[in-house]
Amino acid sequence: MILGSGSDVGKSITVAGLCRLFRQEGIRVAPFKAQNMALNSFITPEGGEMGRAQVVQAQAAGLTPHVDMNPILLKPSSEVGSQVIVHGRVYGNFSAQEYYRHKPRLVRRVMESYRRLAQAYDLIILEGAGSAVELNLKKNDLVNFSMAAKAGAAVLLVADIDRGGVFAATIGSYHLLTLRERRLLSGFIINKFRGDPELFREGVEIIQRRTKRPVLGVLPYLPDLVLPEEDSVALARKRGAAASWSAPGRLRLGVVRLPHISNYTDFDPLEQEPGVSLRYLDHRDQLSGVDLLILPGTKNTISDLLYLKQTGLFQQIQDYARGGGWLMGICGGYQILGEEVSDPLGVEGAPRSEAGLGLLPVATTMAGDKTTTQVRARVPGGGPELQAYEIHMGLTASRGPGTPAFEILERHGRPVQVADGWVSPDRRIWGTYLHGLFDRDDFRRSFLSQVVQATQAATAPSPTLSFGAFQEAQLDRLADLMRRHLDIARTRAMMET
Repeated sequence: MILGSGSDVGKSITVAGLCRLFRQEGIRVAPFKAQNMALNSFITPEGGEMGRAQVVQAQAAGLTPHVDMNPILLKPSSEVGSQVIVHGRVYGNFSAQEYYRHKPRLVRRVMESYRRLAQAYDLIILEGAGSAVELNLKKNDLVNFSMAAKAGAAVLLVADIDRGGVFAATIGSYHLLTLRERRLLSGFIINKFRGDPELFREGVEIIQRRTKRPVLGVLPYLPDLVLPEEDSVALARKRGAAASWSAPGRLRLGVVRLPHISNYTDFDPLEQEPGVSLRYLDHRDQLSGVDLLILPGTKNTISDLLYLKQTGLFQQIQDYARGGGWLMGICGGYQILGEEVSDPLGVEGAPRSEAGLGLLPVATTMAGDKTTTQVRARVPGGGPELQAYEIHMGLTASRGPGTPAFEILERHGRPVQVADGWVSPDRRIWGTYLHGLFDRDDFRRSFLSQVVQATQAATAPSPTLSFGAFQEAQLDRLADLMRRHLDIARTRAMMET
């Protein structure tokens, strides 16, 4: 089991790397995270919703994602409450205190999933959540040392040396553990080291001497390793990462960073497209110079609509559209582009209604049932087919001119004929419920080519980028990194005891 000294220290990436490494050695390996809190999610072939991190880990292991790999997903919908997904389905909306009252039943569901995986695979690599030593949360823990004890797992604690305080993170964590937890702790992994690791040899010796536990490796900092992430901390990094934004001749894509933004991994392929600069924008930014503005998914559409109005972004987006700008709204972003969002049942909070941007002639009513499907779709008129997925609780109806954005041909492998989304008559403004569109190389190139032609941007989309092959290469690179910098033989011996 991979636990962490804090959030965003590299637990998910470490699990993904180990899954790929052991898969390459012929071991049937699967990932498992009892409880994940994230707004980036995915829909399995069975229609279950799970966290994106475990999807990446399943890909690393060469597996089709299954909700048993992430039996509980918490999707924050407010500062104090979350939608709780259990075995891929909505279980309810709870505050933390309400959620903890369900723990006995949830532990049973978690262990059902774990046992099914343990019977099917040779090796399970478990992932913890946040810091493993939050003293005030331990009594309700079902994802860190509590899960390690139930699984009988050897625990490796990951610490991020790049953020500083690595001795406090490792030695301090050790001294906050109970005797039972210390018996489970098998060693440490130091992550994100810059420079020559020989310079930290004495540091390794200090940690080992003070804890009587080995440091199994010092992993180098790799800022150019690109794998889907789900923490809000990762999104904060993305905002400041678009150094090429002002470079001439590039296609500039802006994604509005909504307070409850979800599924921003939709845009990972665009970040890798040669000649494209993608930046996350908020009320501090100007929209001038943006070739395509994207409104992403959100876990609370009306709340984020109010954010746009309160900060002035609402008016800026309307002015951008009226000035000839191109816009795309995905899921909640599609709802925001419409004329009205109504929530009569209080799906996202108190029952209420709010006027949208009015840039597409559609209206949305929030529904009590959640749509979670994998689909095969195409652009009407014979465009390229693509695989995508839906995650939404709203029903959107057209009220005026335009055409559907997509034709859905299959849901869960069953033929259907359903229209999705809406496109303005001049085709500058698109709205859709489909996630994962830009993963599909043909659609991404076709759509970006339209934007390039309409905006007279200098850069055409690359005909050579295969995003799927790019992801596989990144996972292979990660496994190779771990093979060179971790004591794999010692790690394997720990798993076998």
